[in-house]
Amino acid sequence: MLNDTDRATPAFDGFGAVPGIEVGRVFASRRALYDAVVHRQLQAGICGTEKLGAQSIVVSGGYEDDRDLGDEIIYTGQGGRSESGQQVRDQALTLGNAALATSLTTGTPVRVIRGSKGDSQYSPTAGFRYDGLFRVEDCWHDHGQSGYLVWRYRLAKLSTDELPNNKPQPRQLAGQEVPTRLEQTVQRIVRSTKVANYVKQAHDFTCQVCGTRLTTPTGAYAEAAHIRALGRPHNGPDLAVNVLCLCPNHHTLFDFGMLTIADDLTITDRATGANLGRLREARGHQIDEAHLAYHREHHSQGWKHALGDGASDAED
Repeated sequence: MLNDTDRATPAFDGFGAVPGIEVGRVFASRRALYDAVVHRQLQAGICGTEKLGAQSIVVSGGYEDDRDLGDEIIYTGQGGRSESGQQVRDQALTLGNAALATSLTTGTPVRVIRGSKGDSQYSPTAGFRYDGLFRVEDCWHDHGQSGYLVWRYRLAKLSTDELPNNKPQPRQLAGQEVPTRLEQTVQRIVRSTKVANYVKQAHDFTCQVCGTRLTTPTGAYAEAAHIRALGRPHNGPDLAVNVLCLCPNHHTLFDFGMLTIADDLTITDRATGANLGRLREARGHQIDEAHLAYHREHHSQGWKHALGDGASDAED
């Protein structure tokens, strides 16, 4: 028997844009969203699975920690609320929360639907409006307004060039009608290439965690990892004191909070609790301890729950 997240139209796997559904279409109810396979949950705000990722979310003002900024959304995960809607316990990285975390790793777009009960200027006046595809760009834990641990996600709207299957259109032939194309403007974080290059060159493109120096046909390769993320609500500075030189593997683990760095630069593997030694340093590159503390604060406790110490959470 198919469940809610298994139903789909033929040749549609549930991810990305739904064939025949244009951005901006308004639906009268959750049932209408469900029948159109735009959001295949009648109650939950997140549709998806931990294994495959999130297909869609509904932004409807149900969580006090949500922030709708238009082309950017700070979205609160599900769970931990009473029947009255008050946050009464910590959230766990399970169900829809885990699905959104998976979407961060896979990069698969998530459909965003806004409900009229939302309290932002971007909420529709009635019903539910499909507002296009967004990408999950960050995931972290935080203590919300009620003092409980909540999972938060930053989603950014995809630009026209990033949309799946966005291929050049054939030229118009005589008698053919060309569909109207809408221009969209999406705000983006502009990272300084100069800062990234400075940090990588200071470390001779060598990972500060493992000491690996990757060599490619075009030269050495390393990645610049921001300690405190640049995007809202973190607002970290794009300065060398907030950047590490890492290999791709340790960049990924650091961004997910699976590596934390103490003020004395001792590195801890969150998955095993092992001490990985001390962060490698280089002359001319100083790191601001305040950014390391921020990274620990926003990752360590939450991933402790995710790794099995947290209680299971019912879907709401």
